[in-house]
Amino acid sequence: MTLVFDSKAYAAVVVSCLTACSAPTSRLAALAEPTVESISVGAASANHGAIYREGRDLRLFEHFVARNVGDILTVRLAETTDASKSASTTTKKSSKADLPGPVIAGRPVAIGGTKIFAGALADDSAFAGEGASKQSNRLFGDVTVIVERRLPNGDLYVRGEKSIVINQGRESIRVSGIVRPVDIEPDNSVVSTRLGAANIAYSGRGALADSNAPGLFSRLFNAPWLPF
Repeated sequence: MTLVFDSKAYAAVVVSCLTACSAPTSRLAALAEPTVESISVGAASANHGAIYREGRDLRLFEHFVARNVGDILTVRLAETTDASKSASTTTKKSSKADLPGPVIAGRPVAIGGTKIFAGALADDSAFAGEGASKQSNRLFGDVTVIVERRLPNGDLYVRGEKSIVINQGRESIRVSGIVRPVDIEPDNSVVSTRLGAANIAYSGRGALADSNAPGLFSRLFNAPWLPF
């Protein structure tokens, strides 16, 4: 008995097996890949022999909190929003008119006992409508951000992102805004309600987020432009 060995077929089988084994790992690696943007801190000033160096000063009676570009700051998320709206409308209208008809010689004009010129008009209409809407959102947690710019008035523009990958899903929180140095706590943190021009975004990707999203046909039949 003679066995024929096909090297090309063997190579194809090996490549397909390696691809199948590495697919979950590559998907997980792509999911967990962080998105970090470089921040220009600025080059340190040259040392001219003096003790004082610009940008490297340290006050003895100040806390070690963020004050320069590149410093980090912890934002404590404490966002709570509650919105409700209700409307109720009721209208009603009633109209009535009687036409007795002319009277000639003390008798109404009639044929066969029926008043031919007498008449009456009546109309009743009513409308009632009611609507209510309520929305509640809560977001708590900590996000560490980086000082990107120092504004001319001394305020700090900060921005940061936190991504957590757990069991085939990624949860991301992005925070940006303007912080006053006086609002920074001694532990180098600030409450999110103190952020000016705040932009806080919470999103998720992965199997859990996909299961909570409606399908294609569900979104199609719930479209606002449908006539029914």
